[in-house]
Amino acid sequence: MTGITTHVLDIHTGRPMGGVQVELYDLASDPPARIANARTNADGRTDTPMLPGQAARAGHFELRFHVGDYFKSADVLTEVVPVRFRLFDAKQHYHVPMLCAPWYFSTYRGS
Repeated sequence: MTGITTHVLDIHTGRPMGGVQVELYDLASDPPARIANARTNADGRTDTPMLPGQAARAGHFELRFHVGDYFKSADVLTEVVPVRFRLFDAKQHYHVPMLCAPWYFSTYRGS
């Protein structure tokens, strides 16, 4: 598998975050071009890759996770969490998970 995939987990409840809007931007253009838009399913994953393997290429990208709509509380730290990263080898799979709580977020390169 190649391309870009993601999933979103609520670390406060220990559950997947369904219904979160996730956007993928190509940072090679100015302004950045949105190349994908999806909502997470009940498992916290998008139903299809954010960037399919056949479209994968080296470059700089940004995933935007619209977590404020999910938490809908006054103590939300941020509405949208941007994650900028680089694909250096289009033949590899890039999985970029998001771990969230209303006041916390973190990511890593998953498998």
